[in-house]
Amino acid sequence: MRLREQGYALLDATAVAKWSGATPQALQMLARTWNDLPPDDYLLDGGKYRRRRHASFEVQGQGVLPVAHRAHWQPVEYNALHGGIQRWFAPMAPAVLAQPAWRSLVGALGGLCDAVFAPGEAAQRWFVEAHQFRIDTENGIGRPTPEGAHRDGVDLVAVFLVERGAIKGGETRIFEAASSAGQRFTLTEPWSVLLLDDARMIHETTPIQPLQSADPEACQGAHRDTLVLTWRRMGFQGPGV
Repeated sequence: MRLREQGYALLDATAVAKWSGATPQALQMLARTWNDLPPDDYLLDGGKYRRRRHASFEVQGQGVLPVAHRAHWQPVEYNALHGGIQRWFAPMAPAVLAQPAWRSLVGALGGLCDAVFAPGEAAQRWFVEAHQFRIDTENGIGRPTPEGAHRDGVDLVAVFLVERGAIKGGETRIFEAASSAGQRFTLTEPWSVLLLDDARMIHETTPIQPLQSADPEACQGAHRDTLVLTWRRMGFQGPGV
C-alpha cells in the first residue's frame, strides 16, 4: 500500500469512487453543498478569502457517531498562525452528513486508517474532524494554507479536491518530516484525493489567483473547494489534552 510505504498516496476520481463505493452522481450532489459556506472569521492574516464549516465524529468499525459541536483547536507547534486558540466554525449541515457520498467516504477512510495504522488489530476508535473549505480570490489572492508548511498533529490527513474554478496556483507541496525529500503537484480533478501519514509528511498549498479573463464576473467566481478530514487515535486535540 503506497500510503504505508511512502507516507502519502494520490488517488484520482475513478479510484476514489471505486475504493469508497460513492457514485460520481452522489459525489456531485455532495459538491453542491460548498455553495453554502459562511466566512471564516478567525483569519489572523487579515484576509477575507476563506469560507468553511466544521464537524467532529468518533468512528469505530462501521459506527460513525457525530459528537456535539466543538471548537477546532491546534497547538502552536502545528499551526504557528492560528494555534492555541479555540475556533468555533459554523457546523456542517445535517443534510450534508446524511448524504450517501459522505457516509461512503467516511467508511472507506475508517477502514484505511485501521489497515495502515493498526494492521491486524481490532477496529480502532478514531477521532475525526471534517472541514469544508472554499478559498476564493475576490480580493485578488487566496491562501489555502496561510500557516505555511505544517503538520496537523493527527494520524491521517485526507484532502479531497471538490472543485477548481477559474484559478491558477494551488500547487500542493509535501515534504518528508525526517529529510528534505519532497514532491509537488496540483490537484485538478474533482474528487481526487491526497492521503498523508501526518507523522511522516509536512504539507502546504500555494496561494491561488484568478485566471486572466475579459469577464470580470468569471474572476469574481474563482475559487478552490476542498474537503479535509483528519483522523487521530488519542482523542481530539484541545487545550490541556
